[in-house]
Amino acid sequence: MIEVENLHKAFDGEEVLKGIDFTFEKSKTNLIIGQSGSGKSVLLKCLLGLFTPEKGVIKYDGKPYTEFTEDEKKDLSKQIGMVFQGGALFDSMTVEENVLFPLRMFTKKKKKENLERVKEVLKRVNLDGSEKKMPSEISGGMQKRVSIARAIVNRPKYLFCDEPNSGLDPKTATVIDNLIQEITHEYDITTIIITHDMNSVLEIGEKIAFLKDGVLVWKGDKSQIFQTDDEAVTDFVYSSNLFQKVREAQQKEL
Repeated sequence: MIEVENLHKAFDGEEVLKGIDFTFEKSKTNLIIGQSGSGKSVLLKCLLGLFTPEKGVIKYDGKPYTEFTEDEKKDLSKQIGMVFQGGALFDSMTVEENVLFPLRMFTKKKKKENLERVKEVLKRVNLDGSEKKMPSEISGGMQKRVSIARAIVNRPKYLFCDEPNSGLDPKTATVIDNLIQEITHEYDITTIIITHDMNSVLEIGEKIAFLKDGVLVWKGDKSQIFQTDDEAVTDFVYSSNLFQKVREAQQKEL
């Protein structure tokens, strides 16, 4: 669990996050949504420790990050898995080498044991048999699955995903959504996902934080998002590509 209390962050005197309060729950897919410029990425970087907030508290499993010792901060970094927007695979490494990379960095286990773990997670994301392929030899969806395998290979407590469906077709995006949710439940991870994709919201939005201009204006789950009368949320929902396509289809039928 990660708790955020009254979080403020500013750049050059301009406040970007304005008193965010939210709890990212364990074993749930926690989504941060909102228009571009709403503060989603800044919040994510605060959670990752890349930005230091001017005010407020971030607690990891009940302990404020500001009270962590340097050793505890290092341990925390080992407990975090990250799925980047573009996948961020090393082009010069095989699939196996990409997934092996965090184990080589953060563990002192023998190579044989590490390779067995790599094989295990690649099988979990349905990529067994692809170990020796290069990223350029596999599809975009497969690359995202490699990225997920790399993110979970160290058995993280926290999983951060930055637009994991970026650049994928809707069918493949749904596969990635479901895979992230399944892994979240299976491994009891606190998963935080930044997305602007309403398909993802409707598919795996177990807990949702909606930001607008640095303010948390709504929170709920995928079943509640259609029940709100908050104008910012309804504008976001009904202006999405998903609902535009539905409207176009309805107009054609008329």
